[in-house]
Amino acid sequence: MTAAALNAIKNYLPLSPTLGTAGQPTAEQFEAVAQAGYTVVINLALSTSDNAIANEAELVKSLGMTHFHIPVVWEAPTPVDLEIFFKVMDRNRDLKTLVHCALNMRVSAFVYLYQILRLGIDPSVAEVDLHRIWQPNPTWQAFIDQSLS
Repeated sequence: MTAAALNAIKNYLPLSPTLGTAGQPTAEQFEAVAQAGYTVVINLALSTSDNAIANEAELVKSLGMTHFHIPVVWEAPTPVDLEIFFKVMDRNRDLKTLVHCALNMRVSAFVYLYQILRLGIDPSVAEVDLHRIWQPNPTWQAFIDQSLS
């Protein structure tokens, strides 16, 4: 039941036993996230994003998980956003973490950079998961390139 419920989350992609990425889960899908053993949820979407849940932080906490909200403006990701994300990821490295945004595009770019810059994963390996979600548009490709330089 849990695996099917997780796979029903838009663009859900488990990357390792302790890291999954996704688009916006529904309230019911957050229950499956908790049942699957995730203990940390990081949301990179704005509170005004499509399908955002107004009380997401409270909902996630009520299910026994820790919630972090790092709102990243789709049209203008910043190095500060990425640095905050890296700090939250580093602090929770040993915990099962789901990182989500509206469609898993912001997340896939941030996780791609995290895998390369913090975990030392080969860029060609990390790129496979990035491209399973999308080919970054010019804004995001420039952000990725700037972050890697």
